[in-house]
Amino acid sequence: MTKLNELYRCRVCKNIVEVVMESDGILVCHDQPMELLEARQLPEGGVKHIPIIERDGNKVTVKIGEVTHPMEEEHYIELIELFADNKVYKKILKPGDEPVATFEIEESITDLKAREYCTVHGLWPSS
Repeated sequence: MTKLNELYRCRVCKNIVEVVMESDGILVCHDQPMELLEARQLPEGGVKHIPIIERDGNKVTVKIGEVTHPMEEEHYIELIELFADNKVYKKILKPGDEPVATFEIEESITDLKAREYCTVHGLWPSS
């Protein structure tokens, strides 16, 4: 059973899939079930991973961690998502990019959550 906005990763090719319609099916890649990425929130990893949401009117900036996360070839933030009411905003990153995303949203939206995916340490939600 897949649920809306869940992220799954192929254990072979590292492809990531996000669920946009719930289903009772199983996601498969390379003839293997894909791995559900579970959100982490460990104190020892949070300083570089937990998304921090800053807002200035209709601009919302999501910065990753209190300490800047490395953006190296084998270890980087690949995805930043902002959940604003019923909308999802995404930024895909690559090595060398700054681990920050800015989105424009309606000023009336107050329910904001974010998450990020680190290629080494997995999925991290905002606190």
